[in-house]
Amino acid sequence: MIISSLAVTGRHRLATRSDLPAIVAIYNSTVASREVTADTEPVSVASREAWFDAHSPAHRPLWVVDDADGGLLGWLSFSDFYGRPAYAGTAELSIYLHQNARGQGLGRYLMQAAIAHAPVLKVHSLLGFIFGHNVASLSLFERFGFIRWGNLPNVATLDGVERDLVIMGKRLDLDLDHA
Repeated sequence: MIISSLAVTGRHRLATRSDLPAIVAIYNSTVASREVTADTEPVSVASREAWFDAHSPAHRPLWVVDDADGGLLGWLSFSDFYGRPAYAGTAELSIYLHQNARGQGLGRYLMQAAIAHAPVLKVHSLLGFIFGHNVASLSLFERFGFIRWGNLPNVATLDGVERDLVIMGKRLDLDLDHA
């Protein structure tokens, strides 16, 4: 898979149900690294159907980026934080990239697009939940002005090694009455 300049320069779209197997495949490709997800075994497409259904274009979109041949390069999701109404203005961002798309600017493109789109969703605070040893993801979020809002030391155990979870946050200056 070769990334075309079209994909990197900014063509994302809303995910469809038919994208779910590729979304899950990209997610599962990160499990073995023990850097990105707390899942220790690959997940099934069926197990991610409710997660997929929880995303809506107007509230919490799930975006994908295709390569020139129609293969999935990566995805970004906005997800609810803590599931209670008072937190409606806060969303968690997750970015997962195909292994051949990493380090080529796609994560930066998706992050920029998500920040720009947040006012449309009436989101004033963006969060990232990132393992403390995931230097690439921490660097990506920091590059876009996210700061460490929290550190949960040794809350995950991966292959017998305790790992920190870092909460990265960014407050957006929004006039939500006019967004």
